[in-house]
Parts: sequence; structure tokens; C-alpha cells
Amino acid sequence: MKPKVYIDGKEGTTGLQIYDRLAARADIELLLIDEDKRKDPAERKKFLNEADLVFLCLPDDAAREAVSMVENPATRIIDASTAHRTAQDWAYGFPELSQLHRALICKSKRVSNPGCHATGFISSVYPLSAMGVLPKDYPLTCFSLTGYSGGGKKMIAEYEGEKGGALYSPRIYGLNLRHKHLPEMQLRCGLTRPPVFSPVVDDYYKGMATTISLHNDLLSCGKSAKAVWETLADYYRDQAFIHVAPLGGETPMLAANTLAGRDTLTLVVCGNETHTTVTALFDNLGKGASGAAVQNMNLMLGFPETTGLNL
Repeated sequence: MKPKVYIDGKEGTTGLQIYDRLAARADIELLLIDEDKRKDPAERKKFLNEADLVFLCLPDDAAREAVSMVENPATRIIDASTAHRTAQDWAYGFPELSQLHRALICKSKRVSNPGCHATGFISSVYPLSAMGVLPKDYPLTCFSLTGYSGGGKKMIAEYEGEKGGALYSPRIYGLNLRHKHLPEMQLRCGLTRPPVFSPVVDDYYKGMATTISLHNDLLSCGKSAKAVWETLADYYRDQAFIHVAPLGGETPMLAANTLAGRDTLTLVVCGNETHTTVTALFDNLGKGASGAAVQNMNLMLGFPETTGLNL
């Protein structure tokens, strides 16, 4: 029998993108709730417990409530909200980080999908920390540029409706330096101090560029951009979804929407003998959200990892 899959919150940005990736697949049975019953707790509970795998594309409190409604011990959950990203009893859905991460995703009943900004940060920092290149107490700074779809339906409507001059310019937010992805970024990379993190939203639909900046004399590797590049290139060798560009990149400028519409991520290492930057380019709705969720579903249900995804 085909596994039954239910998207709780299909009408939101992430849910719609997951649906688009699953709708044409013949290897699963996609359960669809009647539009007029999608907020009916009893009907939702029925679908949550009938499914073999559930995607939660909900606000944090609603995601926690949905988990409490699942009574079927066989139902597996992928939560796309922030609610469980630092929970120790949930697998963290970033299989490229290590064989242990991948194994836990494959066997777990509960998987938290990484945040979009966190995906870019962790893809750069985790390998450098794990390989001993980056000290755990390194004073990291990061800025992350995203398209406005990252703000969900409300922000999409704001940008695509009548707008004032400020919306035509990049806008820095999270000014209190306590963005909701920070606990996830620090915990998952094993850092002893949180990074200084500045997210930026701009007037384009989707795509991300998440950049960390490094002083080479504080690193324990060959203290050059080349040494950082070699570490990352070796770490992600043969990965289907994460690629490391040639040292210095392949273009004189990096466009945040380079991988819009794709489910992959590319790391670009630039710099010199004294300073290095690492930039993660990816789609905030792809590897930053829905694409990663479907990748995790594939692993959990035993399908080839790349099934239904755009490489």
C-alpha cells in the first residue's frame, strides 16, 4: 500500500509548496481535507491519525497542539514550524550534516524541519565547527538576505500590493538581535555563544544569500580562504543537495535568487589570506523550507532522497 501523507496547513506558503512537490507523485496517497472543514478540530484529528506521515505547516502554538492530537503511534511527523527545532527528542532534519543526522531522520517518528536562515548559517558553520576549524567560542557575525515570500502570505500581499518607497529597498529586521532562529543556530552548531545575526528582506519573491565573515587568524586550519574552501568541499563531497562552488565563486557578484525554484544549496567561499566569507545561496522555499521537508519525507518513507525535487 502507498503511504498516506497529510499536510496540516496546506493553505500557507510552505504547505502549498509541499503540495506542489507531492501532487503529481504516484508513490504516495495524498490526503486532502475538505476546504470548509480544514479548521474543524475533529476533522483535522481524523486526518492527523489516519496518515502515515504528516507535515505540520502551522504557527508554533498550532503545531504543538497538532502534535498533541496525534494518538496513532505509527504516525510520523515533520514539523516545519520553530516549535521543536531545539527539542532533544526530535530529530533535526538536516541529513547532510552527518551520517548520524541522516540515520536519525530515517528512523524517527518526529523530525523538525530547519528554519530558512538557520539552514544557510548551519550549512557553513556546522562543518567548520565539526572539523575543528572554527572554535566553539568564535565571535560569529552573519547577515542573511531573503526574498519576501519568507514572510508568508501577509508579507507577500504587502509587497505585491500598493507599496511605499521603503518596500523597494532592502530592510533589516530582527533589530533586537534575538531572531527566532538563533537558538537553533547556536544549539545545532554547538556554539558557546550566539552569533550576531542580521536578517534582511528585499523586494524579490524568493531566494537567499546567508553570509558569515571570518578572521583567518582566529581559525585553526591553514588560516586562508583556500583552507576553509577545502574543508567545506571535502565535507560535502558527493552530496546531492549541497554543492561547494569553486574558490572565489563563478561570478563577480552573488545574486540571492540564483537558486530560486531549486531544492539545492550552493556554498561560495571568497576571501584572501586574512579574511574569508562563506555565502550559502538557496531558495528559502526550497532547501530553506518545503524542499527540505520533502527530502526528509523521502528519507523517512524509504524513497530515493531526490524523488520529486528539483536539483
